[in-house]
Amino acid sequence: MQARDAIRTIPRGPAYAGLGLLLFTLFVTDGFGLAGGADASPQGAPLRVREFRFEDRADGAILARDAASGAEVQVFDPGTNGFVRGALRAISRPRRQSDVGPEVPFRLAAWRDGRVTLQDLATDRVIELNAFGETNKDVFLRLLLTEGSK
Repeated sequence: MQARDAIRTIPRGPAYAGLGLLLFTLFVTDGFGLAGGADASPQGAPLRVREFRFEDRADGAILARDAASGAEVQVFDPGTNGFVRGALRAISRPRRQSDVGPEVPFRLAAWRDGRVTLQDLATDRVIELNAFGETNKDVFLRLLLTEGSK
């Protein structure tokens, strides 16, 4: 009976071919990333943009005001709209840590590809609201489309 080698080696030809393929793949994907050829987030102007200021009221409600006119757009009553409250709390955390006040508004935008985003203009932090489902996204979309009252 013949003893097998304790150490097996990979043939050099296939090893070099695999390494070459790996390097080629890294080069191509990095090249597209630097040139902007394969951008995952579509750019361009959104379909609709509006800036808001959100205020906490003493009764626990959240008031959404149009940042340009100061008009009340919507009141989120206490104990309702948990997603809106959570999203605003999450996006506002870095703002509070930086001691930025409410004077800098939030930007709500609807995009051509169906995305809806909420951006804190003070920190440039953006939440892709589509990631949380249609129902949650639609709450913000309705806010974007609601006219305010003085």
